[in-house]
Amino acid sequence: MFITLSERFGLLLAGGFAIMTLAPLDKLGPGRTRSWRATALLVVLFSLFTILGTYNGNIVFQSFANLRAMGAVTAGLFGGPMVGALTGLIAGGHRYFIDVGGFSAVPCGLATFLEGLAAGLFAWRFPSRSLDWGTAMTFAAVGEAVHMCLVLGLARPYAQAVDLVEVIGLPMILLNGVGAAIFVQALRMQMHFRDLRDSSQARQILSIANRTLPHLRAGLSAASARATAEIILDETRVAAVALTSNDMVMAHVGAASDHHRAGHSVCTQATRRVATDGIPLFVTGHDEIGCQLEACPLCSAIIVPLRKGDTILGCLKLYGTKDRPLDQTLFELAKGLADLFATQIELEDIGIKNQLLARAEIRRLQAQINPHFLFNSLNTVASFCRTAPGQARELILDLARYMRRNLDTSREAIHLAEEVEQIRAYLVIEKARFGERIRAVIDIDPETEHCLVPPLLIQPLVENSVRHGILGNEEGGVVRLATSMEDGHVVVVVEDDGAGMPESTRQGILNGTPVTAHGEGIGASNCNQRLVQLYGPAYALSIDSAPGMGTRITFRVPASTDAEVFASAAA
Repeated sequence: MFITLSERFGLLLAGGFAIMTLAPLDKLGPGRTRSWRATALLVVLFSLFTILGTYNGNIVFQSFANLRAMGAVTAGLFGGPMVGALTGLIAGGHRYFIDVGGFSAVPCGLATFLEGLAAGLFAWRFPSRSLDWGTAMTFAAVGEAVHMCLVLGLARPYAQAVDLVEVIGLPMILLNGVGAAIFVQALRMQMHFRDLRDSSQARQILSIANRTLPHLRAGLSAASARATAEIILDETRVAAVALTSNDMVMAHVGAASDHHRAGHSVCTQATRRVATDGIPLFVTGHDEIGCQLEACPLCSAIIVPLRKGDTILGCLKLYGTKDRPLDQTLFELAKGLADLFATQIELEDIGIKNQLLARAEIRRLQAQINPHFLFNSLNTVASFCRTAPGQARELILDLARYMRRNLDTSREAIHLAEEVEQIRAYLVIEKARFGERIRAVIDIDPETEHCLVPPLLIQPLVENSVRHGILGNEEGGVVRLATSMEDGHVVVVVEDDGAGMPESTRQGILNGTPVTAHGEGIGASNCNQRLVQLYGPAYALSIDSAPGMGTRITFRVPASTDAEVFASAAA
């Protein structure tokens, strides 16, 4: 009996391994959220396995020496109470109905149900120990011992039950225990291997994404498509990689590049189909690919759509040859890459829109002129026309210079020297109005004069120091502007010894709350917002101020004398 069960035991385990390989059990195991369809799939698979255990032994005393327990216990430990109970009920019911009226039909069927239920309840209560081979062996061995007790207690005639247990008891206890242990351990290893495969695939996708990200930042072009295709070819080691728009090959690297060329029309029917319906394809055979060249070495292809929202931009294609065949893992990898590229393209579109909005806001701010300043400046010029015509002429030139730079919205960057010239013009006009109440000290490092800065970034800070700082004191005060070079950055300091500001105002500037007088003009809050938009949070204003203690504002920008470098850094 022991030898017979052992032989059938090997066949049953081989069938179980085949089921594990074909079924997605790694996604249905302990701790996974399952739909009722997934639960039903597990019940069907384990029920079939457990029913097969009934036919893996000899008929002894009109009863079956069997291996059902290893299936029922594994079902409960793997799938939980519902799967274990239903598997035990179906397999136990099958055992009862194939031998209705048999003297051991009831205890055998009942034992199978109890084994599945008990294992499932244990898995529900102790999920971390559910796939332990020692637990499986214990449950199956104890379950079969209880099975033998049920046979002795319920089967009649009693003498025949005793004879049956003497013959099948020990082989069934041992083999079901060992079988359940091996089956559970095999399931655990299978899930572990699939997890390793998935993590390896995830690492590969992330590696490809990390290398292709710099190329896709500018969108999908011929240059970025070729660079992306070369990276994918290097990472995946497939025969060829291509990227297409809906009607043109943007890049093709690897095998068959002699006739699958960038800039040519898409020549494969499968690609046109995916670009039309958006359904990924895994095709094999020259005819399925649809290449018109008979000698084309490409014999399999994975084609996935590249999307931006609901729009299909083109396709990503991986090609295989006889020497480098494709498989299902590469199919999943390609779909993951397509989703990642689509997300990246959408994020870049959002980033471009945000940059355009930010630049539009900057130009709007550049175009603003404080009407009170303009009105008061003209009144000052008018008053000097009679008493000091020469000074009035100089003030008109300074005002014209100030207005011209204020209204110039065509440039995104100017030299620091130009910004300082704008500030000097502003201070001349204000000193003409307020006399010695305004005193200015400008200390510009010559090394910084030719560095590029966003226009109207420093002048609003100086204006704030005058209007809200030193003019708040009856005797006025000193405004100081200084620049220096430090670690590849232009450092700008604007400070005054005026009225200072409370902590709430300081926080309002840094948090983006408009704090300029009457809500007009370009204030420190807008300057801070522009710095953050252009360079990031690390370049925000640093403000040191307290009521009656004056204000010191410091910021830095990357030092650059090249307009293109400046524009790329700001973007």
